[in-house]
Amino acid sequence: MFDNVLLPIDLNHPASWEKALPMAIRLAGETGAVHVLGIVHDIGAAMVASFLPEDFEARALSHMETELETFIAETVPAGANARPHVGHGHVPETILTTADRIGADLIVMASHPPDDVRSFLVGSAAEKVVRHSEIPVLVVR
Repeated sequence: MFDNVLLPIDLNHPASWEKALPMAIRLAGETGAVHVLGIVHDIGAAMVASFLPEDFEARALSHMETELETFIAETVPAGANARPHVGHGHVPETILTTADRIGADLIVMASHPPDDVRSFLVGSAAEKVVRHSEIPVLVVR
């Protein structure tokens, strides 16, 4: 069993957690913790950000935290140790930084089925995490 399992999810896409969440809980066992990570994407361009309200980022992070707490309360089985974490920025970098910060000993994450053209042109977040992680990564499909 693992002490600290990081589970990055996208609350808008159940495929990101439907299979990965039960696996993360199982691998954390009775004594480990599942750290559920929601990420607010970086807007990236200053020009785009200039059209948003000044407190947009702070509100988005606060909203994500509330949504994660609700997700855990409604979805994680009673008795499982799950904790919400909110990140901000580039998805693979945020996952790896959070894993390091919380002392994760495993990352469990979902990945969409491979699409050769899309993977060749862009690459998936899971692929980047697997490539750069210093700890084990379990990709669930």
